[in-house]
Amino acid sequence: MTTDVPGSPAQAPADSGEDLRNRLTDLAPVAQHSVLLDLLKRQISQVAEPDVGGHIGAHAPWRRLGVYRHLAQRLRDGLAEATGVRLPATVLFDYPTPDTLAEYLRGELLGSGAAREGTSGPTAAGAAYGGGHADAADDPVVVVGMGCRLPGGVDSPEALWRLVAEGRDAIGGLPDDRGWDLDGLYDADPEQHGTAYTRCGGFLEGVGDFDPGFFGIGPREALALDPQQRLMLEVSWEAMERAGIDPQALRGSNTGVFTGVSLQDYGPAWHEAPQEAQGQMLTGNALGVVAGRIAYTYGFEGPALTIDTQCSSSLVALHVAAQSLRSGECGLALAGGVTVMSTPGMLLEFSRKRGLAPDGRCKAFSADADGTGWAEGAGVILLERLSDARRAGRRVLAVLRATGTNQDGASNGLTAPNGPSQQRLIRRTLETARLTPADVDAVEAHGTGTALGDPIEAGALISAYGQDRPEDRPLYLGSLKSNIGHTQAEAGVAGEIKMVMALHHELLPRTLHVSAPSPHVDWSAGRVELLREPVLWPRTGRPRRASVSAFGVSGTNAHVIVEEPPGAAAVAVETPLPLVVSARAEAPLREQAGRLATHLADHPDIALLDAGSTLAARARFEHRAVFFTADRDEAVQTLRAMAEGAPVPNVTRGSVSPQVLDGKLAVMFTGQGGQRPGMGRRLYATHPVLARALDESKCLSGTSRCRITLRMGRSQASRTGVITSSLSRRRVRNPVRDRIWTMAGP
Repeated sequence: MTTDVPGSPAQAPADSGEDLRNRLTDLAPVAQHSVLLDLLKRQISQVAEPDVGGHIGAHAPWRRLGVYRHLAQRLRDGLAEATGVRLPATVLFDYPTPDTLAEYLRGELLGSGAAREGTSGPTAAGAAYGGGHADAADDPVVVVGMGCRLPGGVDSPEALWRLVAEGRDAIGGLPDDRGWDLDGLYDADPEQHGTAYTRCGGFLEGVGDFDPGFFGIGPREALALDPQQRLMLEVSWEAMERAGIDPQALRGSNTGVFTGVSLQDYGPAWHEAPQEAQGQMLTGNALGVVAGRIAYTYGFEGPALTIDTQCSSSLVALHVAAQSLRSGECGLALAGGVTVMSTPGMLLEFSRKRGLAPDGRCKAFSADADGTGWAEGAGVILLERLSDARRAGRRVLAVLRATGTNQDGASNGLTAPNGPSQQRLIRRTLETARLTPADVDAVEAHGTGTALGDPIEAGALISAYGQDRPEDRPLYLGSLKSNIGHTQAEAGVAGEIKMVMALHHELLPRTLHVSAPSPHVDWSAGRVELLREPVLWPRTGRPRRASVSAFGVSGTNAHVIVEEPPGAAAVAVETPLPLVVSARAEAPLREQAGRLATHLADHPDIALLDAGSTLAARARFEHRAVFFTADRDEAVQTLRAMAEGAPVPNVTRGSVSPQVLDGKLAVMFTGQGGQRPGMGRRLYATHPVLARALDESKCLSGTSRCRITLRMGRSQASRTGVITSSLSRRRVRNPVRDRIWTMAGP
């Protein structure tokens, strides 16, 4: 059975307002939206700059489509004439993509209620992620996705876990790709102006690498874009994909963004910027734009806050995100932080304060602690209410049992930590969680390796957590900074990711560089034990829990209690499953296949079903490959062959047109009844849903009729193979657009 739908002309005549309204009235909401979108694309092609190319993306912003400010009036006038709708001067700012403007026009032409009816596309899909449950006090906030970039080549939570589990030190030399005068920068004398007395730190590799086109950013704007914004765009995408969410499906949702940032040292002073960067420095360089950049790029409409409390920024962001979810302000929340030292300014500043370790290493709670070691990083955690996560079938990585913040107040100096304030925060957070100190097994401490800060923090932990504990369950104390250095505004979220991974692997990693516990701490005053060696952390009859602390030189403290999630039974898979890989070009497709092969080989605990499900939920790009397998070894071998560019017989690969990405594809599932002559005609006559869908197709393509035929004789129709190949050919020649219709015989 096929649908004979002649193609519509390339340039349809302009519709009058009344004719267009009448035409739309007889269509379903999805078809109405499609007709208006096609009209919009015709109008755009008439006014846009010639460098836009052949395809007009439905979700691309106007500037990317070549519709700049001087052309906006022409587009608005053309649309007003074609639709009969009086459009405000700000319409292209209020509705920044063809997709959103088409929906606005639908509401204006058919009444305000029409725009609220069920349309398709990312905007409608994103609405499913909104909501929140302000009245659900017992519905905890949970972690459903994570992403990170950290020193030592760490590019994922799994890579971070390998680093800490193996006890590796990620501290290295100063970066040589940022234009720093490395010879003139170092001087062993802390008093020497304009120098630093360390040559080491925890720096990110390839921090200048960025693909602006992937995020729809032009070359001029990319030049002015702070690497901190670039990293947060990338890591946010990864956190969403790792949660099994296509980031594009969240467009229009009330997803929130909460980002901790403190450094602002990229590029020259704005008034000294080169000509090609002027006009871009405000949005590319200002701290307050970081969260807004993420929300703008992905189309989120929930709260977007950039938070700066210095070294506690990312953990404060996590706290605010959790509060926003609990109040119902947002349905999903991206919380995290980022630090990139574009200049050596922080090294110089802390050299004058004599706060740096000469070897760049944080010796947390150690007798030979001699200062902090500065580092860089980016980390993002995706949060959701537990009920929403379960409803969506997402894997819950951990539960945020409670979060809290407070301020040191009038302590002994603005930057000096205050032990009693830290104790008050811990006790208040425990009270919020309805827990006792003995219910928490470990603390990921701030632990910067300074001679003053560490003893104050350790004393507060011993007082708040170390009392009234069972003899066999001390509070274990560790610090990620001993591995990677102090990542400043990002530090808190990095510690949170580490502890979520520790819950999963049932192990508390050791803290490096501890020659002996600090003599400035009375370790006998409570049951607190420094993690000088790894400690097994197996599941028991009660939930395992850990706390994470972060303290800023601003005096703002943050504390988070994280809890293991409920266990889930593994599902055995015996039938072949599809593994889907996609990318914007052929080379990245091969690279992704290679990374996936390595990941599956290194993580035998990951079920093939989970891998296939996660890949299927990711964003689909132009270049794609898919194969079916029920065997892990076969999957790894196939992916490695793809990465090497070798021909693989069982892999279907190719590229799709931009029109397909916009939804202009139909798939006809004919079933085994397709070989019965006349079956399609009878289905059309007896099944109203099928009849309406097929009738819609003629309107979608601009035809005046819909003719259902079976173009073969009875002898041919009795053979399934003939029918199948015939249907496949006709699907290619005559696609029915914008819908997937299922047609099956009895």
